[in-house]
Amino acid sequence: MITIVDSGIANVGSVLAAFGRIRVPAQLTRAAGEVIDASALVLPGVGSFRDGMDSLRKHSLVEPIRRAVARGTPILGICLGLQLLADVSEEFGEHEGLGLVPGRVVHLEAKHEAERVPNIGWCDVRVRAGTRLFDRTDTGSPFYFVHSYHMRCANGGDSVASIEFGGGRVTAAVERGNVFGVQFHPEKSQDVGLAVLDNYVRIVGVAGPPCVG
Repeated sequence: MITIVDSGIANVGSVLAAFGRIRVPAQLTRAAGEVIDASALVLPGVGSFRDGMDSLRKHSLVEPIRRAVARGTPILGICLGLQLLADVSEEFGEHEGLGLVPGRVVHLEAKHEAERVPNIGWCDVRVRAGTRLFDRTDTGSPFYFVHSYHMRCANGGDSVASIEFGGGRVTAAVERGNVFGVQFHPEKSQDVGLAVLDNYVRIVGVAGPPCVG
């Protein structure tokens, strides 16, 4: 069972529906106990970093998430959920994150006429070889993004996929032990996005219903 953290900062219904499309059981929860006992977590999010962390604190979910991950529970952050995994964000001041991936969340800087902030739309994602989240997907595949900030990992090895923006490479996905995150929206990225979710399911060992025939 995939446990989707319902903190009130995302359209969790679309994420739940995406798991339904790949026939994987998933539940929404705001209960600390269910987060701590989960076999695998997903943390979606939209909006600002400050509001995201405030919402997690409001529902008393910060420490349960940290405790679950510390004991080995896998977690997948999506969009803002990826950024919340970081140590700190510079969005609207400096704000502490979950501290699960060393790094800072910083503003996107457009340097070319065709670039806009927020970055909204399909971007080709370059994937590092051996990255588990993108197994069976082609590097350079397009995914759907909506963001004005991005994670700058303290350890470059944690950044496993990137897009080109502002004259450089911007992190599009992270993997650090049992912690995973994607800046794009897999639930809005058609079949290739569903493939990433399916890869996460394979990594964490959550089985879907048996085939009957």
